[in-house]
Amino acid sequence: MFERLGDATAGRFVTQLTAALARTVEQHRGRVVKRLGDGVFATFPTEQDAVAACTAIHRDLHAPAVPGDAPVRMRIGIDSGEVVEIEGDCYGDAVNSAARLADLAGAQQILATRRVRDALPHEQQLRMRSLGPMYLRGKSEATEVFRLDWQTGRDLEATMMGAMPLVQPVPRGTLELSAGGPVVTLQAHGAPATLGRSPGATLTINDSRVSRLHATVQWSSGHFVLSDQSSYGTWVYVGGQTTPVALRRTDCPLVGEGVLTLGCDRDTPGAPTVAWRVAA
Repeated sequence: MFERLGDATAGRFVTQLTAALARTVEQHRGRVVKRLGDGVFATFPTEQDAVAACTAIHRDLHAPAVPGDAPVRMRIGIDSGEVVEIEGDCYGDAVNSAARLADLAGAQQILATRRVRDALPHEQQLRMRSLGPMYLRGKSEATEVFRLDWQTGRDLEATMMGAMPLVQPVPRGTLELSAGGPVVTLQAHGAPATLGRSPGATLTINDSRVSRLHATVQWSSGHFVLSDQSSYGTWVYVGGQTTPVALRRTDCPLVGEGVLTLGCDRDTPGAPTVAWRVAA
């Protein structure tokens, strides 16, 4: 945006955007702790207030920055827990987790932890879809991550998926990976696989957006786990979902089937794509 519009115009727009975000936060009993360039860090008295504010933010952001441009799309992470306030700033494990979830989220996504989900009313819990356990950067244990299906009119399948329990680990299985050529098959408890531009990768994808060692896949705790190690990230589309889980130096279990795009999302022309399928 700054490159297209120039520093002055883009700077004014970002300032107006963060001011609008702050107003929405305050309307839902929240407090903006600080502004983060093109985002905000806010606290709320309850999980329900936080979810209501974040949903309102997504629903309000329909207008583009300039006529003919794409609308602004936010990425949001929510966690709950104790925080320590020092000189107006807030610190704590929940703060760090919320920031990691925002990094992990795709455009127009709200990602949250089980602590947030369990504190919500039952009807809102039904709109939370488990994405499985993920290792957030800086945390030694896996965090179960949920995506809030905040848009009204979503199909029943998406709503019911939110009520499904976490996919349980399986004792063994196979993973098939294909980038349009030969299929690479991984066995549970077998050697890990690498994806990247390097000729030595298990699955080589020759595209400038793909890092030489872009990602690895290995069997861990009953799942095939994809670990992004790239410069530009990996987008994970599970099943028929149109919104991805965006990985940036983070992990994600591969469950069922879906596609990965390396270095960009799949709306980008010519996006390098890898299909996967897990068989228990």
